[in-house]
Amino acid sequence: MRLPVELFIAYRYTRSRGRSGFVSFISGVSMLGIALGVAALIIVLSVMNGFQKEVRDRMLGVLAHIELVGPDNRLADWRSVEHIARQHPEVRATAPFVAGQALLSRASQVQGAAVRGVLPEAESAVSGIDANMRVGTLQTLTPDAFNVVLGNELARSLGVSIGDKVTLIIPQGQMTAAGMIPRLKQFTVTGVFSMGHAEFDSGMAFIHLRDAQLLYRLGEQVSGVRLKLADLHRATEVARDLAERLPPDVYPVDWPSQNRNWFAAVQTEKRMMFIILTLIIAVAAFNLVSSLVMAVNEKRADIAILRTLGATPASIRAVFLVQGFVTGLIGTLLGVGFGALVAYNIDTILPAIENALGFKFLASGVYYISELPSDPHLDDMLRVAGMSLLLSLLATLYPSSRAAATQPAEALRYE
Repeated sequence: MRLPVELFIAYRYTRSRGRSGFVSFISGVSMLGIALGVAALIIVLSVMNGFQKEVRDRMLGVLAHIELVGPDNRLADWRSVEHIARQHPEVRATAPFVAGQALLSRASQVQGAAVRGVLPEAESAVSGIDANMRVGTLQTLTPDAFNVVLGNELARSLGVSIGDKVTLIIPQGQMTAAGMIPRLKQFTVTGVFSMGHAEFDSGMAFIHLRDAQLLYRLGEQVSGVRLKLADLHRATEVARDLAERLPPDVYPVDWPSQNRNWFAAVQTEKRMMFIILTLIIAVAAFNLVSSLVMAVNEKRADIAILRTLGATPASIRAVFLVQGFVTGLIGTLLGVGFGALVAYNIDTILPAIENALGFKFLASGVYYISELPSDPHLDDMLRVAGMSLLLSLLATLYPSSRAAATQPAEALRYE
């Protein structure tokens, strides 16, 4: 196969060990550094994606994809709102709810909690509470029975289990001759759930919708209607569509908007990790500059001979551009391959390392997950590979320009 002369010479120089193996050693170290940097960046981004997906899924086990809420936390004609929402092709299930705050008390223990009144059958269709019940079921919530389902951390803090009584203290009290007295109601614990998310497990309680309407004096009103969509990633778009169909006093709130600060923090952290770990690739690229500069000094006589045979400065520049870029390309491909291998098999590799070392990296008693999640994205891999190739190309600019500036007479004077 006939190759352009620049590619042929670059190929020969890449394979040549030169008069000293030191240049080849530096070039190999540069290639290895690029490979390690690329692999580390892919693995870290995949793990961060995995954590984000894991937390998001656990959050959406309690949160709805979209909530249709009324002014002052009151929605009077919620059945018609629910009917309109069901007409949208993306909506798969709906559930009315009442949201409020309360203090839960048992003996000397008092804990604040977000109380949610639900219809068990409808709630099971829009959330993952049923799948995350440790004890009991959501169906134990029946109207006028005044039963409650607690998060496992909240139940532990109160020291209660199934069958125990807790007192709900509602902040909206009633005025008497003795002053404002909060409303109290005793509930029976009939279930405990665990979503693996501290905010929900330690601060949420579920009661029946009718009981919540009585406690918060809402009559037939509710706080809003929760929606489950066919595609959760279209929540913002669907919310905009529903806003045009619903009455003006009904506000669609999608899950990305509800958790905007958290997701923004995760994206910022991911962006910063990308920049920080890119420095590993940049350090390897500096080594590539060193190896190419030494290669140019070693090949000065060869460059001079090529110039006397008619090679132009652009051809000489291309030779070393290709030589350095090939080194970066090989390192990048090795890094992408190794990083993808680890990212896609981390659920197998990590337990093997833990068994070999006798140490568990994610103890279930400390962290809310016991396995390291990984969610590799092809676009992340392509972005990392592109950054690596760009840095490799930039690293060749100075050495190749220095080679192109070589004067044949000066280079051959002492040969």
